[in-house]
Amino acid sequence: MSLSPKVVEVLVEHHRKFLDFLVPRVGTPEAAEELLQAAFVKGMESGSSPREEERVVAWFYRLLRNALVDAHRRKQRELRALEAQAAEHPLSTEEVEDLEQTVCGCVTELADTLKPEYAAILQRVDLEGASLSTFAEEEGITPNNAAVRLHRARQALGRRLVDLCGTCCTHGCVDCACTPGQHRQAGSVDEG
Repeated sequence: MSLSPKVVEVLVEHHRKFLDFLVPRVGTPEAAEELLQAAFVKGMESGSSPREEERVVAWFYRLLRNALVDAHRRKQRELRALEAQAAEHPLSTEEVEDLEQTVCGCVTELADTLKPEYAAILQRVDLEGASLSTFAEEEGITPNNAAVRLHRARQALGRRLVDLCGTCCTHGCVDCACTPGQHRQAGSVDEG
């Protein structure tokens, strides 16, 4: 069963008010719009709604409040699950630093076998932590162009990793048995 055209019309008329109600409670207009759409779908699926305009709005505010409670509970469950996972498998600072050095060493060496513009964006954005917009500005290109370049550079790097390090890369193995310099010797510029 679906909502009557009159009920839908009333809900559409109050769209802005519903968003104004949700934004301060969820933090962003995007999150508010997502929650509003989910509540609208839930209302359509319920198959029951009042016929009078005032009751339709009150009914939908109840749906929105319930959707807020559900979203809050979901977020709390996700946070608890993440905290539990972090407690089960904490990484020490030394482990994180060792992992970063291992990964960065392979990536840095392999990046040098790629096209210079790919190597540059990987170094600046992925290894040094510069934002994509900062890199784009430094290079005199648009942020969209930089995003495409970064995507292609990562793909090319991924292909190089699989070519040189084997299947352990595809399975997420971080026990790299590569030796320094091996990547430079074996690699040529990937035009990816």
